[in-house]
Amino acid sequence: MDTSQLLKGVLDLAVLSVLRDEDGYGYDVVRRLRVAGLDEVGDASVYGTLRRLYRAGALTTYVVPSETGPHRKYYSVNGTGRDMLRRSSKTWREFAGVMSGLVDEETEAA
Repeated sequence: MDTSQLLKGVLDLAVLSVLRDEDGYGYDVVRRLRVAGLDEVGDASVYGTLRRLYRAGALTTYVVPSETGPHRKYYSVNGTGRDMLRRSSKTWREFAGVMSGLVDEETEAA
């Protein structure tokens, strides 16, 4: 199964989840998603998602200067983002439960 289509539908949830407990800059978010098992996540998709979530008011940003390269823009989840994360998590769990039931039924019938 091509997981790239599945990933598009849940990337907001995944990004909010990795930023829930610790702020991060763009590539750090990409790295954390890949370490978590989302190997196919693209850099551009994550950067676009960060910008969209920021424009939606779910994230705040701050800049940390670097002595060895360009400054880094860090993202953090704010109250709106935490509400979005709670709602999206609930929706995901319900959807995943339905899909698990369907898949389990199909597996048992085979």
